[in-house]
Amino acid sequence: MVYNTILETIGKTPLIRLNKVITGIPATVYAKIEAFNPGQSAKDRIALHMIERAERLGELKPGGTVVDATSGNTGFSLAMVCAIKGYRCVLTVTSKISEDKLNNLRAMGAEVILCPQDAKPNDPRSYYRRAEQLAREIPGAYYINQNFNPDNGEAHYLSTGPEIWEQTEGRITHLIGSASTGGTLCGSGRYIREQNPDVHIVAADAFGSVLKKYHETGLYDENEIYPYRIEGVGKNILPANVDFDLVDRFIKVTDRESALRARELARQEGLLVGYSSGAVMQCLQQIKDELTADDVVVLIFADHGSKYVSKVFNDKWMVEQGFLTEEELAATKDQNVLC
Repeated sequence: MVYNTILETIGKTPLIRLNKVITGIPATVYAKIEAFNPGQSAKDRIALHMIERAERLGELKPGGTVVDATSGNTGFSLAMVCAIKGYRCVLTVTSKISEDKLNNLRAMGAEVILCPQDAKPNDPRSYYRRAEQLAREIPGAYYINQNFNPDNGEAHYLSTGPEIWEQTEGRITHLIGSASTGGTLCGSGRYIREQNPDVHIVAADAFGSVLKKYHETGLYDENEIYPYRIEGVGKNILPANVDFDLVDRFIKVTDRESALRARELARQEGLLVGYSSGAVMQCLQQIKDELTADDVVVLIFADHGSKYVSKVFNDKWMVEQGFLTEEELAATKDQNVLC
């Protein structure tokens, strides 16, 4: 098949059955591999949808500038769409972004502003406030605002959710994804829940994120916030695209467990997927005793592992973070071990 631009290849990603990493789990488990999108993440879907809707509404005009705060994937997808459509792309990111993601953004032509990762949301130095400031200052700028833009979740409601429902032939019983902006999991989950109200929706959250406690208590607790390593999981704000009424439960996973699960997926399933995918895999492990042979679980693996080769898939980095000892690392040279 011939396409006019790379944007026409977004979506229709495969659902792949997991085998070795689910030993002891009675359910059938599939992974929705969003790395098959041209920008290697689920964010391609929202970038194209949000930009084209802004165009239709006249909010983004020819020669304009797209601005957003990003952990990397949405930024890359926005930069890709902007490159095709001829827009300037200006992005703010936190200093915890991997070197791989940073280089990818710049390679796609984006202008990148680094902001301190420990800056609180309302701090003028935070990547949220800097994006807002730039959008006000740059003539013809359109602020994507992915955390609060309803087009984020709608993109997945219109595409990812229907794809999963069709690919599982309506047999899905559990949908598990990472909780960050909320668009991927909640947009997909909203469509699937409309088809079957009994589907269980589970969100992986990070230690250092406010989402789980807010879901359980209704309280936004700043004491929950502290730096963590996982990218694309958790938030120190409450994004509008996180539908707390839709999600059945949030499960906290650690930086270390998530990193080890991502490495395990590569070595045992041949799936080089990202850090948040490891978090989703760990989330599955933490609820495995609740599953039965009749369950069909879909895990959303949001991006590709090539974005993390300087971190999760870098042995030196893993040792420096305390996620692996030299002895454990030596053991993994000969066998796949989750320590």
